[in-house]
Amino acid sequence: MGYLHIPQLGQVHYHEYGTGSKPLLAFHGYGMTGKQFHVLEQSVLPEYHVYGFDHFFHGGSALKDWSEQQIIQGMPKALVRNYVEEWFKLHSRQRFSVLGYSIGANLALILVEEYADLIDEVILMAPDGLFVYKGFHLLTHKTLGRYLFSTVTKSTWIAPSLLKTLKRVGFIDDSLYKIAWSEMDTEQKRLDVYYTLNLIRLLKPDTQKVAQLINQHNIKCRLIFGRHDNLFPKKEAQPFINMLNNPDVHEVDLGHWLVTADLDKYLVKFKA
Repeated sequence: MGYLHIPQLGQVHYHEYGTGSKPLLAFHGYGMTGKQFHVLEQSVLPEYHVYGFDHFFHGGSALKDWSEQQIIQGMPKALVRNYVEEWFKLHSRQRFSVLGYSIGANLALILVEEYADLIDEVILMAPDGLFVYKGFHLLTHKTLGRYLFSTVTKSTWIAPSLLKTLKRVGFIDDSLYKIAWSEMDTEQKRLDVYYTLNLIRLLKPDTQKVAQLINQHNIKCRLIFGRHDNLFPKKEAQPFINMLNNPDVHEVDLGHWLVTADLDKYLVKFKA
C-alpha cells in the first residue's frame, strides 16, 4: 500500500498484493477500489505483483485543488502518463503489464499508447474504451445529456424514476438496473457517479493506435468478456479484436459483474 503524489492531479492511493514477481498496474471498475483484483488469487496473483490504483472519488485517492468546474471539464488525457512516471520514481524504470476492468480499461489502454515498448501484457476485462458507449457519451458529451445528468444528480427523486423508466423501455436490463441503483441511492453516491464520469470523459484511447502498438511490440493481449454483459459486450469490441494479430479472447458465462471467484476458476484452466 502506498501513494503517488501526481503533479496537477493529487494523491493516488494504491494497493499492493500478489505473490508473483512481475509488476502489474491495475485499474478497477466503478464503485470498487484497487483491491478489486484480489479475488483472482489462483489465476493472476501467483504470476504478478499487483499495484491496484484507486480511482479518484474512490478509496484513498483525492484530487487536490480542483474546482467542480474543472472536474466537469474532465481530466486531460496527457496526465495519465504521470501515473507511471511517478510510479517509476518509487519502483525504478522497468517493464510492466497493465490490467483494466470496465472504466479502468481506459487508463490501461492509454498507457499502452504511451509505454508500448515497456509493456509485456495487456489484460482487459469487460473493457470500456474499445468502442463508444452511447449512454456515457450522452451524459458526458452532449448538451442535453449533461444537463440531465446534473439535474438527476441533485434531485432526490428523479434518479429512481428515471432508472425504472429506462428498465421498463428496455434501455437497460435488470442487472444494469441493480448496479446503477446501488450506486445512486444516496446524494453522495450520485455526486460520486457524476464527478467520476465527468472526470474521465476525455480519457478515451485511440484504439487503432493501441492495436498497431500491440502488434508492433508483440504485446500479449488477453480480453475477457461476460456473455451476459449488456454494458460492454464482446460484439461491440469485435472491430478492435479484429485488428490484433494474436488476441487471447474469452467470453465467460457471466454478466458485467465479471471480477469474481468464478472468473478466477475459469482463468486457472488457461494458465500456461
